Amino acid sequence: MSTLKNKVQLIGNVGQEPAITALDNGKKVARLSLATNESYKNNKGEKQTDTNWHTVIAWGKTADIIEKYVIKGKEIAIEGKLSSRSYEDKDGNKRYVTEVIVSEILLLGN
Repeated sequence: MSTLKNKVQLIGNVGQEPAITALDNGKKVARLSLATNESYKNNKGEKQTDTNWHTVIAWGKTADIIEKYVIKGKEIAIEGKLSSRSYEDKDGNKRYVTEVIVSEILLLGN
């Protein structure tokens, strides 16, 4: 059970073209947004869909795969962990960010 302490699995669609950054040390990092949908019926019996957006970060070989094969709208499955951090914006306000750091990716659909 110790491996389940910080584990995230998501299946969704990529919201925009992934941003790939090559770092000075030769490594790559990919950043993308992933939309997951949850459907349910409201108290009137009407189907409702909630969409949640997740910021996804991938490093190294996983970033290479994303650069080659992942485009806007592509359905993917990811596994990783949650990472939270904070920073100060240009106005001095403290901002908090939660991201999913990818350890595995599976390309779905066409």
